[in-house]
Amino acid sequence: MTSWLGSPTLSGSHIRLRPLRAGDADALAAAVDEKDAFRWTSVPGDAAAAGAYIATAIDDPHRVAFAVIDLRDDAVVGTTSYYDIDFAHRAAAIGYTFYSKRVQGTAVNPEAKLLLLQHAFEASGAVRIVWHTDERNAQSRAAILKLGTTFEGLLRKHRLLPDGTWRTTAQYAMTDDDWPASRARLRARIA
Repeated sequence: MTSWLGSPTLSGSHIRLRPLRAGDADALAAAVDEKDAFRWTSVPGDAAAAGAYIATAIDDPHRVAFAVIDLRDDAVVGTTSYYDIDFAHRAAAIGYTFYSKRVQGTAVNPEAKLLLLQHAFEASGAVRIVWHTDERNAQSRAAILKLGTTFEGLLRKHRLLPDGTWRTTAQYAMTDDDWPASRARLRARIA
């Protein structure tokens, strides 16, 4: 199903985001190159799990999943998605994001977010974008704040984890009013 946000290919200076496809399973599994770096995130550990992950993403009518391509070598270095897409309220979340250890801390994440936010706010007329992360994931929480978001609070027992425990989720948001200042900060980080 195509959402209000569409399934575009978005290109920047360092990366390209294109719709995730079944043929990305091996590359996506390879991007999970340091398992301990993904302590707070459910990531596929092998090609079969990556194939299932991709199928679930593609089949979800409220999600648009992207492969993140490093333009230096045209390699898939991770994935990110729009999800919880709500056309009536012109809102969505950005998440299901993970990157190869080799590109963490580089321009890849800020540029991916710049491309997604620019498409959502400027091309699609979104008014609100949210992010969710495990309350214990300090690295992700810091990265989300650096985007220019506002911490909105904790959602208790928000997600059931694979081990059967419940996750408390930290929620952050950005509105169309916040976007111009955030866009400037993201462009400066990428430059």
